[in-house]
Amino acid sequence: MQEEIIQQIQDLKKQRNAVILVHNYQRQEVQSIADFTGDSLELSRKAANTNADVIVFCGVHFMAETASILSPNKKVLLPDLQSGCPMADMITAEQLRQFKKENEGATVVTYINSSAAVKAETDICCTSSNAINVVKSVQNDKIIFCPDRNLGSYAQKVLNKKLILWNGFCPTHMKMLPEYVALQKEMHPNAVFLVHPECCPETVALADEVLSTTGILNYVAKSDKQEFIIGTENEITFKLQREYPNKKFYPVTDLAVCPNMKKNSLDKVLNVLKEMNNEIKVPKEIADKAIVPIQKMLEVKP
Repeated sequence: MQEEIIQQIQDLKKQRNAVILVHNYQRQEVQSIADFTGDSLELSRKAANTNADVIVFCGVHFMAETASILSPNKKVLLPDLQSGCPMADMITAEQLRQFKKENEGATVVTYINSSAAVKAETDICCTSSNAINVVKSVQNDKIIFCPDRNLGSYAQKVLNKKLILWNGFCPTHMKMLPEYVALQKEMHPNAVFLVHPECCPETVALADEVLSTTGILNYVAKSDKQEFIIGTENEITFKLQREYPNKKFYPVTDLAVCPNMKKNSLDKVLNVLKEMNNEIKVPKEIADKAIVPIQKMLEVKP
């Protein structure tokens, strides 16, 4: 049955001249049909460089928006319209405008995990892998960082630079408590602890390496270590175990599952390709503003 669905997806993909993007946190069966897997911005940039007419983005809403911003002439489809991001929803454009008024003269650095409307109110965007370099590049001493207080806190600590943090967070990464890490370290004393900076500062402080999702994958690929404690959404742990069966991977906690990422399925991918519905289209007036901070970010030297 699954093989039949996959074949139908492949046939329709050719008919629609579509490309399928799948985030690293998606279900494995959905990853199996991907043209590209990776982090959100990386995927959107890859899709923009294809000649596809249609992008099926297996991720969450803000990711599809970013794909629409970078590929305004392509049709972007989201298999499940309910697959949102709680952290992105923790700040609206109106709230950011008010926050800027309260902190007049501040430069706004916004994590890519945010809505297009919020990006449109932003000076420069960042990702989890380049947040340090982006914040470092800002000349202003007064910097608003939103929406993720944990990523902002990490950048603040590394750079010894005071930031004005918006009080947003990722509920999934917040489940990786330091006591769970301590337990895993006790059980696996030879394991390297790799953590995503969306985790709380107390958990990040215990890490051997602080890395983005792609950074974790790359680190393991190059490492001669044999055991790893993984501090991000658990799909990565499962993916690593499949790709490196001779190494051992331990999730910080079984609770680290993003329910929104798991809403997409093969059936839903097939349905959007059949119906060509669930289109995510960022209005031009917002897209024109939102692309500016993204471009500024891409100009920051690593």
